[in-house]
Amino acid sequence: MALPMLNIGAYRVFADSGTRYSSRTIDLVKSCQVFDMLSTPFPFGPAMLAAFSDHPKRQDGFAISDAYLQTVLASGIDVLHPAMGLAADEVAPYIARINALVAEHPQQLRRVDAIADLQGLKKGERVGFIVGVQNSDHFRELDDVDLYYHLGQRVSQLTYNSRNLIGTGATDRSDGGLSDFGVQIVERMNALGMAVDVSHCGDRTTLDAFEVSSRPVLITHSNVRSLAGGHVRCKPDAAIEAMGRAGSVMGITGVRNFVRDREPTNIEHMVDHIDYVAKLVGIEHVGIGSDMDMDGYDDIPEPAYSKLKAAYKASYAFREKLDVDDFDHPRRTFDLVEALLRRGYTDQHIELVLGGNFRRVLGDIWQG
Repeated sequence: MALPMLNIGAYRVFADSGTRYSSRTIDLVKSCQVFDMLSTPFPFGPAMLAAFSDHPKRQDGFAISDAYLQTVLASGIDVLHPAMGLAADEVAPYIARINALVAEHPQQLRRVDAIADLQGLKKGERVGFIVGVQNSDHFRELDDVDLYYHLGQRVSQLTYNSRNLIGTGATDRSDGGLSDFGVQIVERMNALGMAVDVSHCGDRTTLDAFEVSSRPVLITHSNVRSLAGGHVRCKPDAAIEAMGRAGSVMGITGVRNFVRDREPTNIEHMVDHIDYVAKLVGIEHVGIGSDMDMDGYDDIPEPAYSKLKAAYKASYAFREKLDVDDFDHPRRTFDLVEALLRRGYTDQHIELVLGGNFRRVLGDIWQG
């Protein structure tokens, strides 16, 4: 990653931006593998394809422009988890599209099936994708878990926002927890080494998953409920504490209404969530799951932008903007590091937040 020097200790990372970052920030981003455990930078699925079909950075339907691919490579992010909320019949084509895209760009992209695959990544030249789905509705039988594992899936969110055969989502009116079938699904995922994700699950389903699972359960992208005005998509302290006891990790998101219920809402408020989780259960249990592509949501063209908001229940409490200020662009990792440094975090702790924690817990989950 070429970093033209502007003055002593400050660098301009992106040619089209005048923003300068400290040499300490540059060194931190360059020295570790950065994980974003919920980011879909390419139009892998039908929803994203519809939203971005006219976007100048995405051309000819599923084809990816070289310029946009370079934007992803220069972002400082090394490992992305491009999971989406999909209907059962959309999952196989979605995974096939990820596999095809990696095959089309073998020098720049790699599917990550195991921790050993991370060795094949190179900062600014080759990024990795962890195949995941933000629902487990495609697991209609226990053997379906095996089928999708062998197709490449390594993370599965048990529910999206609504109830399914496994459990209940965050926006449903009641939550009965994991069903008997849901318990069996978790046990089969544990046996295979597929990560259980409860980011969109209701509170009882979330706690049940931690109780039932023999391996750490991920919260790839959620925030602290008490800091976000009680938002249903964020996690209460009981869930965060269960996550900590399990030795797992919670990824903090940059979705505006999950960060704060009033204005302003900026990157400093996002760091408040990192602070909260670190103080409650330890710095070893917090990471990043931005829940956005390289540019955030607010540049989605109409009418797709309004259609996206309308697809969620009123409890999502969308405001005019969806993205957190200063965290809505390809260089957001660098801005986050600057914010963490201002907050007094050590280099070692920042490296854990950027990726060390998720790398550790995925190694625990994926081991045979």
